Amino acid sequence: MRDPCNTRAAGSRMKPTIAGLVLTYNGERLLKECLASLDFCDAILVVDSCSKDATVSIAEAAGAVVIKRAWEGPAAQFRFALEHLDAHLPTDWIVSLDQDEICTGQLRANILAATAQAPDSLAGFRIPRRSWYYDRFLLHSGWYPDRLLRCFRRGRMRVSVSGAHYSFHPEGDTAEISGDILHYPYENFSQHLDKINSYAEQGAADLRARGRKGGILRGLGHGIGRFLRIYLFKAGFLDGRAGFINALHGAFYAFLKYVRVDQGSWGVPFDHR
Repeated sequence: MRDPCNTRAAGSRMKPTIAGLVLTYNGERLLKECLASLDFCDAILVVDSCSKDATVSIAEAAGAVVIKRAWEGPAAQFRFALEHLDAHLPTDWIVSLDQDEICTGQLRANILAATAQAPDSLAGFRIPRRSWYYDRFLLHSGWYPDRLLRCFRRGRMRVSVSGAHYSFHPEGDTAEISGDILHYPYENFSQHLDKINSYAEQGAADLRARGRKGGILRGLGHGIGRFLRIYLFKAGFLDGRAGFINALHGAFYAFLKYVRVDQGSWGVPFDHR
């Protein structure tokens, strides 16, 4: 980590402090690399949702402050983490990563330079994320550059949740930083299909709550439309086999979401005739 006593940059401008923030649950696969990529931060906070693997010991070995807290959803978890930073690890800037993400060397250097020079009106920086899928990083398919607000001033960000996804919203201006977050979301097909199943179930519940109709024809229409959008309009064909597989999985997700709006009876009540 950086020397916290080194508090001045060029001239008389104070060198800002930076804290890393990672929410974890059974994240032992890449957590060591994730936290190592945050070693430019003055402190790292890990809020763990009662992991059953080696997540906590990995985080402690990396020098992170670790707090265990039952999962109540991303918004509640982030609010708790930010309140803890305010009370116990006050910092000027926060860099937030998922447990399966890694800062590149270029990004690390650019964050240090950008936060040192940022005007007071700037609430945060949007950072491109490059995700590994099947056998390569997807550079098309609507997956890249996938700019996310992951570096922000303390007290100048709020978090919202839409379905299975969370997002940060700045209170002030934003800018962009070059250098990527590397994202490794899946280890195999099974993990991606599990995630598709979870997202489709949540998506169907959201459609149902809003009074939207589903069904097979709507599912097929949205599935075909999603495939065309990913593979053709978003140039997924340039991502090779990975792009084709990803587009098919996207179509399958859209089909499942709409066909599940009507859950059917599935034999309940049991028809004994």
